[in-house]
Amino acid sequence: MIRIVDIGMNHETAPVEARELLSFGKQDRDKAFHDIQAIKNIKESLLLSTCNRVEILFTTEREKEAKESVITFLSHVSSIARGELRPLLYIYNDQEAIRHIFRVGASLDSMMVGEPQILGQVKDAYRIAVDNKSSSVIINRLMHRTFSLAKRIRTETGIAGSAVSISFAAVELAKKIFGDLTGKGVLLIGAGEMAELAATYLLNNNVAQMLVTNRTFSRAVELAEQFQGSAISFDETESQLLRVDIIITSTASPEPIISFDQVRRIMKGRKNRPLFFIDIAVPRNVESRVNEIGNVFVYDIDDLKGIIDDNVGKRQAEAMKAERMVDEEVLKFSAWLRTLKVVPTIRELQEKCERIYQGELQKTLSGFKDLAPEQRNSVERMAKSITKKLLNDPIVFLKGKGEKGCQDFYLDIARKLFNLDGDTRERDE
Repeated sequence: MIRIVDIGMNHETAPVEARELLSFGKQDRDKAFHDIQAIKNIKESLLLSTCNRVEILFTTEREKEAKESVITFLSHVSSIARGELRPLLYIYNDQEAIRHIFRVGASLDSMMVGEPQILGQVKDAYRIAVDNKSSSVIINRLMHRTFSLAKRIRTETGIAGSAVSISFAAVELAKKIFGDLTGKGVLLIGAGEMAELAATYLLNNNVAQMLVTNRTFSRAVELAEQFQGSAISFDETESQLLRVDIIITSTASPEPIISFDQVRRIMKGRKNRPLFFIDIAVPRNVESRVNEIGNVFVYDIDDLKGIIDDNVGKRQAEAMKAERMVDEEVLKFSAWLRTLKVVPTIRELQEKCERIYQGELQKTLSGFKDLAPEQRNSVERMAKSITKKLLNDPIVFLKGKGEKGCQDFYLDIARKLFNLDGDTRERDE
């Protein structure tokens, strides 16, 4: 019997140091796929490796042996002793493995519920599995159901509808102020991780201009190139405030780098066009009094955290709806999986009937030497049609019992009724 197994570690079961040892970069992923497929007793497999998780999804008919081999493989690759590695791993079987991969694809198992990146990473892992010919009927169908369910969850729930990261919340606030960010100019002051994330979200909202400045100019150039923007020197910051609409600050400066007097001066030159500051630095980069200037909006990290805390609660409520959708899909997929058990019996039944049909047909036709070709064809078609119609009801019945969970009993009866295991000698009636 085919079993589905998922073995891995994530941000909840293992520290980052362990996940780093077990991560697979682009260069060694193909080799890892080859090594996994070479493991005895593994039929299909998929390897998912991200910054927060590493897991191997596979099918097998010898569950215990395959599990031990996969754990040995992970131990060898990571250089972590089996005894130390095992407590860091989760192992899911059958329905739990199906549920797990559905939850991963829907971002219900992510560090930040509802984050969009994981679905793309699962799709990439599946594409690589297909390229390496390590996926087949079961994993192919499981992945397609995963992608379909993830899309439904995002469409029918609000799991991804609220900002839950500092950078994303900052961009969502900008959209509320301006309505539409299309055509707006942006200045990033600082080039750290949060600025990079904010740049990603802004680019997805069709901003017209992206300027980047940093005390280390080379880093500003690097980030500007990454996001099709332009780097400016740190000394040009005040003059550029005249041109842009949104400023995101995230430097490590211990003192404010944007002062009240600076902004008051440039607002005259802007003819009071709205200016939006998102200060995600600690300590703050924008002097607090700047918020007192007309048509200037300043939000610091505490403002954003308040929004995020509210939205995390909203996402958790929406996640409950998503979990129900996952449970429904698990039941459907498990029912389909059970129908696979009937395939060998159906195939044997069809082959046996084909042998009987061919044998009886030849015996019958041998007694009618003078039949015209079209007459012989008519007899063959009739015999084949009778065979197919007689088989149809037993096949439909067996598949239906698989969906109702009592398939093993009826498979046993069917094999005995049609003597598929050769326990009794076949006799011509």
